Amino acid sequence: MDLFTLAAFTLAYAIAVLVPGPGVAAVVARALGGGFKGAFPMVLGILAGDLLYFLFAVFGLAAIATYFGPIFTIVRWAGAAYLLYIAWKFWTARPGAEQMKPRNEDGWKTFLAGFSLTMGNPKTIVFYLAILPSVVPLAEMNPLAFIELTAIVVVVLLIIGCGYAWLASVARDLFRSEKALGRLNKTAGAMMAGAAGLVALQH
Repeated sequence: MDLFTLAAFTLAYAIAVLVPGPGVAAVVARALGGGFKGAFPMVLGILAGDLLYFLFAVFGLAAIATYFGPIFTIVRWAGAAYLLYIAWKFWTARPGAEQMKPRNEDGWKTFLAGFSLTMGNPKTIVFYLAILPSVVPLAEMNPLAFIELTAIVVVVLLIIGCGYAWLASVARDLFRSEKALGRLNKTAGAMMAGAAGLVALQH
């Protein structure tokens, strides 16, 4: 695919990922509450969801995505419920020895939470099934172009998602006192609950 199209897609996608939404809020909250390692599986889950929608767009499966809308709704609600569970754990966690630590967390569940966020996120759906076809001539798709675009999705999302997680984890590390950590936990819990609410209320 020509460089102009690749550059246009990269820019459009980077903007879409950078704009704060439920996914960004959840990643930041996860990193504030459990550090970078705790948030990384969520970034990977969001990436998996993005790649699935990318496949829908490239291979003309938008109709199938619409047909299975009720399933995505169930996935969205399940993800929102899990985010609320994490929010409760953050809110009730005690600093110090009882502090929730990344190694105690189930990375697979965190991954699934990120995946469900993406599957139920209207911003992601609009980008891949509406905006993407206007930026990339899907009729000209070939194996090389598919690999190039997939690589862009992976690299851009990992850089931005990990960037948000890293900045939040650095902010967490700046607060060493138990009182400050307690406040960060409650902030993370509130943000995670907010992300769950956004996911549940979206149509």
